Order: sequence, then structure tokens, then C-alpha cells
Amino acid sequence: MSPDAYDVPAGRVERPRSQADAATVAAAGERLVRALATNTPCEPVRDLIGRTDVAAAYLVQGHLNASRAAAGARVVGRKIGATSEAVQTQLGVDQPDFGVLFDDMGLEDGARVPAGRLLQPRVEAEVAFVLAEDLDDGPLDLAQVRAAVDHAVAAIEIVDSRIRDWDISFADTVADNASSGLYVLGSRRCTLAEVEPVDVTMSMRIDDVEVSTGTGAACLGDPLRAVAWLAHQARLFGEPLRAGQVVLSGALGPMRPVAPGSTVVAEISGFGSVTAHFPG
Repeated sequence: MSPDAYDVPAGRVERPRSQADAATVAAAGERLVRALATNTPCEPVRDLIGRTDVAAAYLVQGHLNASRAAAGARVVGRKIGATSEAVQTQLGVDQPDFGVLFDDMGLEDGARVPAGRLLQPRVEAEVAFVLAEDLDDGPLDLAQVRAAVDHAVAAIEIVDSRIRDWDISFADTVADNASSGLYVLGSRRCTLAEVEPVDVTMSMRIDDVEVSTGTGAACLGDPLRAVAWLAHQARLFGEPLRAGQVVLSGALGPMRPVAPGSTVVAEISGFGSVTAHFPG
């Protein structure tokens, strides 16, 4: 689908309504909760909520994330998934989605990825933004989003799926907190006066072999456009983006599987590099 389809709307729109009942949502949510708690992949949840009921999928995501919050996890930001055509093709979806970042998901540049935290990880390179202002009111257009950004960094998102063998429909990945795993933020912080995200180029290497390339324009036409889209969705769902939060804006190129013992390095022009080491 063209990035133009995700231009921010002129006015407020209503949140979509689900066709699934509360018991069905709870059953799907508990399937994912058990998979997360036992570190064991589960069957897709589309047999319960269907492939196309996006509203139900976000309700299931809410159930999953509420269980994490009840266990003490704290929300520190959001992630946008499936923003590039390459990743949409890989996942068999045709639109972006979003999920929640918790305080135990973020890693520093050069970190060793905690063993046992992931089931079937894949990696992708993207631009991460840290907000200086809330995005809860106003038009939430590109100008407002740009003004709200404190700084941006290169990032590696380590996506993961609780669904067995990545056998996902769009509803499955939404329900599974947008297939979130962990993320690594680069150490070089840049303002938007220093680097224009839409103009960047990206190269990602696994064990010194280039496995993915892309550009800022591959992310919904502009990573800031992706953040504006997310700002509208977050407000629509009653949980606006807040100052201090991290926003992973979406992949700049194809995601790739990563094996134990590997080292991943993503280079994004202007932002420098970011590295993650996976234990063998």
C-alpha cells in the first residue's frame, strides 16, 4: 500500500469496534500470556478472533500487555511495525501496526542480548525517536511531531513472535504486541536539525556480512510520517504518546533471522552505528 495512505487525517476519527466478545478476547490473550510466561511458542490466535478483526486484535494485545504491567513492567514507549514494503512482504501484511515498549526491553549499544528472553528472533534496523513533549492534542501533523522530538538515534529492533514458526496473519502480529522482543539504541544522539531521517541510508550486517539495506524513505515515506501516524493511533486508543517515551519508527529495510553467537551491526548515515551481540 502506498505511504500516502498513512498521511495523518484532517480530523479525529472513531476507534474501530470489535466483533469479538470479551470471552473470546480473553481466551486469545491468555494463549499469548502462557506462551510468554513459559517461553514456548503457541498456535496462532486467528482461530479465535479471525484474520481481519483488527479491533479484536488490539484488545487481545491489551490483555497481553496488561498482564505484563500487572507483573511490574512499566511502559516506556511504542513501536511501529511493518512500515516498509519489504517487511510487509515478508510478513504477508499490507499495513503497519503498533505495540508497546516496556522498561525491560531496552538495551544499550554493544549489549549482549539476554539469553533465554527470545524464541525466534529476527533483527531490523530503524530510527528511534525520544520525545520531549506530549503528543496528545492538536493536529498531530508532521510539524508538531518534529517539534516534539528531543533527539533520534540508530536502533536495532529485535523482533520476536510468540506464534509458532512465525505463522502469522495481521491479526496475530497485532495481538502479539506487534511481534515485539527487545531493542538496542545507539549511543550517538542527533537532533532533527543535525540529521533528516527521511534522507538516511541504512546497512545492516550479521557477522560482517551485509544482509539488509534501505533508506529513510522506505519507512512509510518518512520515519516522521510513521511517528505522526502512531501519534494519531495512540490518541485514538486513549493512550497518547508522552514526553520521555521512545518510539521505534519502523524498519528501513528487510528484517533478518539471527542465530546464537552472532553479532549484528546497523549503520545509519548521520546516526552512526549500533551493535548487538547474541550469546552462543
